[in-house]
Amino acid sequence: MAAHRKPRRHPLTGPAARTAATLALASAATATLFEGSGHADPQLTPAQVKAKVDQLYHDAEVATEAYDGTKEKADATERALNALRDEAARRTAELNSARAALGSIAAAQYRSGTIAPELQLFLSADPARYLDDAALAQHTGERTASAVAGVRGQLAGLDRLRATAGTKLAELRGQQSTLSRQKSAIQTKIASAEALLARLSRPERAAYEQNGAAPDAARASRSSDTPRGPLAAAPSSRAAAAVAFAYSALGKPYVWGATGPSSFDCSGLTQAAWRAAGVQLPRTTYTQINAGSAVSRSQLAPGDLVFFYSGISHVGLYIGDGKMIHAPHPGAPVRVAPVDEMPFAGAVRPA
Repeated sequence: MAAHRKPRRHPLTGPAARTAATLALASAATATLFEGSGHADPQLTPAQVKAKVDQLYHDAEVATEAYDGTKEKADATERALNALRDEAARRTAELNSARAALGSIAAAQYRSGTIAPELQLFLSADPARYLDDAALAQHTGERTASAVAGVRGQLAGLDRLRATAGTKLAELRGQQSTLSRQKSAIQTKIASAEALLARLSRPERAAYEQNGAAPDAARASRSSDTPRGPLAAAPSSRAAAAVAFAYSALGKPYVWGATGPSSFDCSGLTQAAWRAAGVQLPRTTYTQINAGSAVSRSQLAPGDLVFFYSGISHVGLYIGDGKMIHAPHPGAPVRVAPVDEMPFAGAVRPA
């Protein structure tokens, strides 16, 4: 009898199953919709975008200064490594010459034969001359021993040189790895800033890129014209030359890691300006702040380096009247700006 029973229909098959599936999908879609709207990023105002972008650019500049410092060390390491390689090549050539000379001495001794000295004296037709030749042979033997010792010394020196070069190579590779990580961090922060700026309208973005401010703040702070020359007398001819260079760089783009002549980052600009005045500054903000005599804010004069933020991550060149020329951040060219637009950290006057 059991074999003739009708199979029991599963409660979620057939039309009922299709109805249940439809309801489940609709419910899931509704839940997803509400969940998505509940976690969506809120609409940011231009001022909020500016604050976030400013922070990202500041973080990128901190990373840029670290990158610049590592790059400076890597360049110095590479120069030292190349010098070691050149020295190793020179010493190898000298060693090869010494080995060749030693080989010539050995060949000459072989050709002279191996007859015992006493027998050579007995057979010699001119014993006096033979004794002279024997003395010369002894001297030659001493010279050969000295040559052998010299070659051994050269081999040991070359081994030490190669070991030092190997250490420098490992150091360089470590620095290059650090550079790669720092570069990636900078690019990520700049990309995030660009994504935020893309939320702004064209006028809002133009205002930010022109003045580094949201539109309302930009209108309030916009200067009617950019000064074309020093706003105060420079304390020295060198300072005047540095200021003149900074003016010549106005409008050139910010590129992280750049030191000119067509683009700059902040410390690259100040370094290039003072290089034009005959003064070699260090590469980074946190080393440039020690490259001169400290001056108070009230004593600022054209040519002074002005630093910002607690980590000394930004620098500009003072030009007088409370203003500086600086390379702000990606998307903002070298320009004149008030010193008080960022947290002031200190100032120095290069020698």
